[in-house]
Amino acid sequence: MRAFTLRVNGETHTFDLDPATPLLYILRNDLGLRGPRFGCGLGQCGTCTVLVDGRPVRSCITPASAAEGEITTLEGLAQDGVLHPVQRAWIDEQVPQCGYCQNGQILTATALLERNPNPTDEEIRQGMNPILCRCMTYYRIQAAVRRAADTMAASASASADGR
Repeated sequence: MRAFTLRVNGETHTFDLDPATPLLYILRNDLGLRGPRFGCGLGQCGTCTVLVDGRPVRSCITPASAAEGEITTLEGLAQDGVLHPVQRAWIDEQVPQCGYCQNGQILTATALLERNPNPTDEEIRQGMNPILCRCMTYYRIQAAVRRAADTMAASASASADGR
């Protein structure tokens, strides 16, 4: 057992746990966050994805002691009760069917748009490729990423114009 500190969704938490404990277990069991989910347990499906300093990380295979930086979960994307543009686009495009993979899809799309604010459809497909969707909603996912990119660009433009 060892004490270590994690910064999750803007809040600092200290834990006394085995350093090898998967980050996913701490997020779900100790912090009660339900965004990241256990999928394959091997880091292959992406259901457990969180952002660590803006990079997608598989929390099921990442030891909590190695998660240095700001951790953002699905719950941490919305600000002051306003959904993140990616979350809003997911709703507007009616992406989810079963919804199980949506945590990984949304966080991966968020990271993609931070790296590349205006991706082509091919770049969206490549960027979203690591996250598996058993319901095959890939075309809706692509449409939602495109919608979020457009919304974010319009917002940035309005901010630059002083509106």
